[in-house]
Amino acid sequence: MEVLETIYSEIIGFLGISQAWEILQEGDYSKFRTYDGIVSLIYPLIPLLVLLELGLGLIYKKPDTKIYKVNFLIYVFNRFIGRFIAIAMTTLCIGLFQKYAPFQTEMTWYWFIYGYIVWEFGHFLYHYWGHKVRLFWCLHSTHHAPENMNLSVTYAHFFLEAPYADIVRTTVCILLGVQPELLFLIMFIDGTYGAFIHVGENLIKDGRFGPLNKVILTPSHHRVHHARNPLYMDTNFCNLLNIWDHVFGTYQEEEKEVKIEYGITRKMDSGNFIDVYFGEFIALFKDVINAPGLKNKLMYIFMPPGWHHTGEHQTSKIVRAAYFKEQKIKA
Repeated sequence: MEVLETIYSEIIGFLGISQAWEILQEGDYSKFRTYDGIVSLIYPLIPLLVLLELGLGLIYKKPDTKIYKVNFLIYVFNRFIGRFIAIAMTTLCIGLFQKYAPFQTEMTWYWFIYGYIVWEFGHFLYHYWGHKVRLFWCLHSTHHAPENMNLSVTYAHFFLEAPYADIVRTTVCILLGVQPELLFLIMFIDGTYGAFIHVGENLIKDGRFGPLNKVILTPSHHRVHHARNPLYMDTNFCNLLNIWDHVFGTYQEEEKEVKIEYGITRKMDSGNFIDVYFGEFIALFKDVINAPGLKNKLMYIFMPPGWHHTGEHQTSKIVRAAYFKEQKIKA
């Protein structure tokens, strides 16, 4: 019975309906008009869309449904590990750095805009380093391994990536005066939207969203981010406001004539849990072991993916430059 209760609680937890279910059982429907009540209705949207997306994939016999299997295994594995490793990085960073902030925001609309811009800057930094530092790429690559885009990809993360991300994002926000209450509100909104932008073609064929594609980061932008095409590599690091991609020159729109190829450049089996979850760590370990000298071993850890001690680099910067040079010659 205890096993069944655990399975039941995990299913309820995945669906995100526990809070809404409690309100329904109490019968006080007025709670749905409160902040907690609104949150309880929003939480289940992504999991339910995942199930709908999977159902449509099965109905139309999409071969890429294997991606859901691996991402589900990753979700279960992370939940299991999470029972033993509970790292409250957000709370820790607030306690450590809030006293150093030169000022504090308030819960007003203009401070909310300020806080969101600051949060996006922290998100950009964590995400950019996740692509440009080999060790951090090992944490992030699990999220890029799937060879098609769907909502289950939002659950595909190495379990240590969230603590790393929270350290960077929370530290930036707290040092720049974003008060914890405002930070938690922004985190909820950004987390929900960040899950939604992984929506696949099964539900939304064209993810550009018309005029909104020029204003915010859309599913189309994030599909570009997950692509391994030279044109698209290492672009669109923001989550909702793509302001920092414009500032730092990493903004890239989806081109109709360049079909997106999802996944990572390393040869791998996207249907193999071990390869998806630990493959980049194994590859890094082999490079470090085989590298001559301590300096080269450290360079493999901290230089971008594709760096090689012989000078035969295949980093995204070099690959993209070669692509643009080739396109210029063709033109």
